[in-house]
Amino acid sequence: MIESNSSRLAYHHCYEILRDKILNGELPGGTKIVEEKIAAELGVSRTPIRDSIRKLEYEGLIVKKRVVNPTEKDLRNMFNVRILLEGYSARCAANFLRENEIEKLYQYVEIGRKGTKEEIMSANESFHNDIVKASNNPVMIDIIDRMQAIIYLFRKTVVIYNRPHLIDEHEEIYEAIKARDGEKAEILMKKHLEIDLNFYLHIMSNE
Repeated sequence: MIESNSSRLAYHHCYEILRDKILNGELPGGTKIVEEKIAAELGVSRTPIRDSIRKLEYEGLIVKKRVVNPTEKDLRNMFNVRILLEGYSARCAANFLRENEIEKLYQYVEIGRKGTKEEIMSANESFHNDIVKASNNPVMIDIIDRMQAIIYLFRKTVVIYNRPHLIDEHEEIYEAIKARDGEKAEILMKKHLEIDLNFYLHIMSNE
């Protein structure tokens, strides 16, 4: 049962629980999402459940109140879009981020080397999100935002399974941005995300 002092917190918890149930297969593709049933299971009102479903529909995990189960092809297609957009964003970051914003990227790198799994995941998210925002392109930012559930799935996998050189690659991207080398930053970001994709698919194929 979820106990919350605010509807916002209840919504966030419900969203995370539903997202994880979908991504780990507990709610398989085709499952009908019934607001009343889930609200009763989680001990909350229907409002945070309705808001959570709306966000998961926005992110593509629920369509017409049913769970969508992304295929490997779906994941590759979505991730290839991410690779293109984040590569371009890294180039923009090298050109437009202020010095203090660039140093924040290095703080995320340091957390990635020393933090707990949860701290590393949070720093990983912030590192990529700050670079995406550097594009200053609302359309691109919105497309990436729609992919957050899938991005979370990859982020969790690469952190939990300790993907080799993950943080080293973040530091290389940071160094290219700091050097104002947009072309190198773009190439490094694309390579970084391609390795993420291949690592995730390799892990999943062995489970």
